[in-house]
Amino acid sequence: SGFIILLDRSIRIGDLITVDNFYGEVKNITTRYVVVHALDGREAIIPNDLLITTTVLNHSYSNRQVRLAIQVQISYRGDPERAMRLMEEAAGKHRRVLAEPPPKAFLARFADSGIELELGVWIDDPESGMLNLRSELNLAIWRAFQEAGIEIPYPQREVRVLPGTSGVSR
Repeated sequence: SGFIILLDRSIRIGDLITVDNFYGEVKNITTRYVVVHALDGREAIIPNDLLITTTVLNHSYSNRQVRLAIQVQISYRGDPERAMRLMEEAAGKHRRVLAEPPPKAFLARFADSGIELELGVWIDDPESGMLNLRSELNLAIWRAFQEAGIEIPYPQREVRVLPGTSGVSR
C-alpha cells in the first residue's frame, strides 16, 4: 500500500486530507503509514491500507484554494445590500483572502430573528488555520456594522396574554 501511495502521488506531503473523519495536513509518508497533522495540533498515524481501501478527500490535490463561509444575521430593520457590501469590503482588506475569486456576500435566508447573510471567501493557505481567519473577519464585519449602525439581532420572543384567560388550567 505504501509503495502505491508513493508511486501514484495521490497524496503528497503538504496536502490537506480527510480520512476516517480526521482532517489535517500530510506531514510524512512511509511505506507503512501516513502522518496527518490536524490544525488543532493533534496527529494521526494512518495505516496505508486504510488510505487504499477507503475514500480519501484530498482538499488540495489539484488546487490549494479553499472556500470559507461566514454567516451573519442582521436585523429586519437593516439594509441587507449595504451589509453585504460592508462584508465584502471587510474581507477584501484581509491579507489572506484572495482577490480572485473575490469575496462574495449572499442573502442566505429569512430567519426567525433576522436576515441571514453569508460571506464566502477563498484562501490558498488553509494550513495557517481557519478559526483565526474566521475570528478576524467576524471582528472586521462587526466593526463595519457598528460604524454603519447595522444591528446584529438577538433572539426575541413575544408573549401575549389574551383577555379572559387566567393562565391556570383546570
